[in-house]
Amino acid sequence: MTMSKDPLPIERIAAADEAAILALNNEHAAELSWLEPEQLSFLLKEAFYTRRIGALEAFIMCFDQDALYDSPNFLWFRERYPRFVYVDRVVVAAEARGRGHARCLYVDLFEQARRAGHTMVTCEVNADPPNPVSDAFHAALGFAEVGDAVIHGGEKSVRYYARSIAGRSSAAAPLAMKTS
Repeated sequence: MTMSKDPLPIERIAAADEAAILALNNEHAAELSWLEPEQLSFLLKEAFYTRRIGALEAFIMCFDQDALYDSPNFLWFRERYPRFVYVDRVVVAAEARGRGHARCLYVDLFEQARRAGHTMVTCEVNADPPNPVSDAFHAALGFAEVGDAVIHGGEKSVRYYARSIAGRSSAAAPLAMKTS
């Protein structure tokens, strides 16, 4: 597969993309999580936002607070915030890295989420095993750390991040948590 150096369009993920999405996802199962075909189909139907770049140089899958999703990371945000968009996974193929695809997907997500009335985008980044590239990437996009957790029986620890998308500011703004 040859990769274009020209900007490629961001397109919705279609049913015909599922096999390629599954393969790319499972190549990165250590950072994400392994998915079976039926799991992926279910998640794509539940997702608030799914997009790909090119034939499949990159993809992103996100959920809003109303999704039927049992990820401990998603549930952490749902317990604390009344309304949000959660970035569950964003993957760039190894041969397409360094072309700004992840940044383009996030910028498009921010705009789509804002249009839908959302004011916050959330995500998690592995703390152990560490992912300093992702930490730096999210900081550069204006995400701020809002919590942490140890999950999967102590096998993984994560940091939780959130970014305000209210208005036109690119800086992270204070975020309101749910009160009991």
